[in-house]
Amino acid sequence: MYYWYRFFTYLFYPFAPIYLYFRKIRKKEDSLRYKEKLSKINIERGDGFLVWLHVASVGEAMSILPLIESCIKEKKINRILITSITLSSGKILENRYKNNNKVNHQFLPFDIAVLINKFLDHWKPNLSILIDSEIWPNLILKISERKIPLLLVNARITKKSFDRWRLFKNFAREIFEKFDLCIASNKDSENFLKILGSKNIKNYGNLKYSNIQNDSKLELDSNFLNKIKNRNVWCAASTHPNEETICGEAHLKIKKNYKNIFTIIIPRHINRAETILKELSKLNVKVVLSSELNKVNVNTDILIVNSYGEARKFFNISKNVFLGKSLVKSLIKDSGQNPIEAARLGCKIFHGPYVSNFAEIYSYLNELKVTKTINDSKELELSLVEEFKKNEPKNQEITLKIENYGQNILNSVIAEIKEYI
Repeated sequence: MYYWYRFFTYLFYPFAPIYLYFRKIRKKEDSLRYKEKLSKINIERGDGFLVWLHVASVGEAMSILPLIESCIKEKKINRILITSITLSSGKILENRYKNNNKVNHQFLPFDIAVLINKFLDHWKPNLSILIDSEIWPNLILKISERKIPLLLVNARITKKSFDRWRLFKNFAREIFEKFDLCIASNKDSENFLKILGSKNIKNYGNLKYSNIQNDSKLELDSNFLNKIKNRNVWCAASTHPNEETICGEAHLKIKKNYKNIFTIIIPRHINRAETILKELSKLNVKVVLSSELNKVNVNTDILIVNSYGEARKFFNISKNVFLGKSLVKSLIKDSGQNPIEAARLGCKIFHGPYVSNFAEIYSYLNELKVTKTINDSKELELSLVEEFKKNEPKNQEITLKIENYGQNILNSVIAEIKEYI
């Protein structure tokens, strides 16, 4: 099977520049740095011990920030390379570490053997860490050939992904046995990794529970805060198509009794922001994009966040958050979004019945009594009204429990990684 995988990736090789060029035109790639995906690297490797961490997108990037901070403090580590795939994750990581000489970000090359070899020849990592579900066969086998320690951290194997790998059992074993250590994010992933051929597996819990300590970047524009300080604010985050309409309908129902209701929608994919604005405008509500925050006034009903990495700021001013990808039945096999960040900031979490990807996390938060399942706009409306009536402060005790739980997970993961430094 690997022969065919490698064969077809080679077939794609001549077309890769054309493919990237059209993605750049469509603004799906960085206009200046997109050639990094062809292993055209303009950053010096430098001397000393280099740790390389790879993530796919924004969620994974945010989850490893505490891990990166720990690596920055580790004196044995001279350089940290972070790679990612998506444009949004690249922007967040580049902006966050642009002034740190120890950290570099670049986009991961396509999983084509010749490009991977160029990448590894340049960077020569002393330790490679893949995050979540980033399984790239050529990359993994080339790392193994060079005898570079390879870890899979916060490993998440969904049932859907597991079923696909099981169709190619021998190929799966050939790939998964190459990891020196797999740190699973949940029990299901731990079991799937064993079946797929991983040898050394640990499970301390989901790294996404961990947090950057004393993160002060939660303040929003003071003028905006003054405009909404007397309003009932709630968030709908990581929403998918149709869920924004459900939230808009809930907003209208609540507004009949709470004229000062203010809804913030943070779509999973911000490129849909304009489309969402048009859809919600049909409900006869006044909508503003967060890129035009100064336009918010007393008549504004809904704010649509159209920039990445801003969710924490809006969770910080909300007591109640609806988490999306949980009301879309067509996504039932790949459903749910991570609720930890909102819960850690003391928010009550509402979600639909479909949360398979994060079932273990929701189970834990349910034990803490900070989550509630809703099935439609009516139930969302009633649940939010109930919370508005209570008007209780955020539960700091719950926040502390999650912080401590996450810190213990982070400490355990860091201890495992240090064995390879």
